[in-house]
Amino acid sequence: MKKIEATIRSSKFDEVQDALHNIGVDYFTYMEVKGVGKQKSEVFYRGAHYDMGSIPRIMMDIVVPEEKVDQVVECILKAAKTGEIGDGKIFIYDVEKVIRIRSGEVGKAAL
Repeated sequence: MKKIEATIRSSKFDEVQDALHNIGVDYFTYMEVKGVGKQKSEVFYRGAHYDMGSIPRIMMDIVVPEEKVDQVVECILKAAKTGEIGDGKIFIYDVEKVIRIRSGEVGKAAL
């Protein structure tokens, strides 16, 4: 199993969520985060000044079987991309074990 951690623009969250639902990924966790990017970029939008490094983002944690990783990553890339600085990042980690607290199921059955 793999954990996919994706940090995306808040404005793209609904699109990513719908796209994941369309490929059968119905469970994930997410949280609102802020971060600092490598590349500094200042944007003026509707008369307001924004520092792209401190705009709120959404961090999503998705655990899937290894064979589904490429499909999920491609889905996120398509739904979250704007082509502008600050689109986000995706990290993929190995997951050693998953246990469902309610039933005690282990592994894929726990997903």
